[in-house]
Amino acid sequence: MNILQEIEQEQIDQLSAGKSMPEFAPGDTIKVNVKVVEGERERIQAYEGVCIARKNDGLHSNFTVRKISYGEGVERIFPLYSPNLESVEILRRGDVRRAKLYYLRGRQGKRARIAERTDGYAAKLAAADREIALAAKEKNKQVSAAKKTSKLKAKVKAPVGAIEAKVEVKTED
Repeated sequence: MNILQEIEQEQIDQLSAGKSMPEFAPGDTIKVNVKVVEGERERIQAYEGVCIARKNDGLHSNFTVRKISYGEGVERIFPLYSPNLESVEILRRGDVRRAKLYYLRGRQGKRARIAERTDGYAAKLAAADREIALAAKEKNKQVSAAKKTSKLKAKVKAPVGAIEAKVEVKTED
């Protein structure tokens, strides 16, 4: 590996730390959660559509998602290693024979449908994705439960501290 590839790999590792990106391909229906900054507020916006293209080029990898919004086709290109990309969730696996599905741009309605992949590979990937999602959900539950208990302890300590201070004042009198 040359120096540029090593630096690029370090950047990829740094940007993808803590994120798990599922394996998806063109034809899959996916939901992309994107961080959106509006003034001082930051929120997460979901963008759901069909992945029509994917470019694997190291740090410059990206994918294109197409959806129909109010009768108009809308496409958006997402960098794979963007810090604004919160998560990607696969909703449905598509059965296609091409790497780029640009022909969907000229089709509407039933002609633009993509058949769902029903082979064993898709089922295996879906099961693995479900297990990962379930593990992440359990982890989030544990973290939120720990936060709740720490907040409750803080709420209980405040009144207890006040009562102890009153008791000390009365014993001094």
